[in-house]
Amino acid sequence: MIINSKVKDNLPIENLNNLYVVADFDWTLTDERSKTSWSILANSDLVPKEYIIERQNLYNYYRPIEISETIDYSYKYQMIEEWFKKHVELIVKYKICKQVFEEAATNLKIMEFRPYAREFIEFLHDNNVPFIIISAGIGNFIENFIEHNNCNFDNIYICSNKIIFKDNIAVGIEGSIIHSYNKKEVSLPNDILDKIKNRNNVILLGDQVSDLNMVDRNNHKSVITIGFLSPDSLKETIASNFDIVCEETDNYKNIKKILFNNNYK
Repeated sequence: MIINSKVKDNLPIENLNNLYVVADFDWTLTDERSKTSWSILANSDLVPKEYIIERQNLYNYYRPIEISETIDYSYKYQMIEEWFKKHVELIVKYKICKQVFEEAATNLKIMEFRPYAREFIEFLHDNNVPFIIISAGIGNFIENFIEHNNCNFDNIYICSNKIIFKDNIAVGIEGSIIHSYNKKEVSLPNDILDKIKNRNNVILLGDQVSDLNMVDRNNHKSVITIGFLSPDSLKETIASNFDIVCEETDNYKNIKKILFNNNYK
């Protein structure tokens, strides 16, 4: 684990009453071997072969743009939004039903928590720390994953792309699309804002530099950012942008110890 010297003076965190946590989902809470929530349908035998082929073609075209470190930001923003819209259109085009989503989500082996992530979430719940997941993934699968892992606690709030259904057939998403480059534009619901309005210290968890946009540092007393190395991330890039970098051997047990020094239950 790499810890930026600038944050060492702020550790361990001693006041949980003034804290909330914001996290990405895919490859941040789930381990780097997991499939992303956007790929769950394609990795099942429940959808048409044509959907899988078209979905892969979209991925092959847009994913290199998303992770490029040389392409102009405004162009990437436009292209990633286009990608997500086209993928939703595919789901609608092939009339994927609610039952398929529910059945695909039961394959728990396709996504797994990073080691001790569930225990970390339970720790936050036990200490009444709000935990906000802002994900560019598919919220239906994220919610199901949380429920199946028995950590659907009342301190967890999920902001993601939720597929909506009419007569059990997918017809689009609820609200605006959330993608990797517009997380700073995500408006949290009022019930979440009420929970965090008097909390000025934040822990941010992510695996891409764009995840840093989930929180505006200027609006908080303290923000500690923790970056995970994912299959497509460059160590140098993560290390130069996040306060704490988690390498392959690190896990949420290490993170908890560094952040809180086992001062809490």
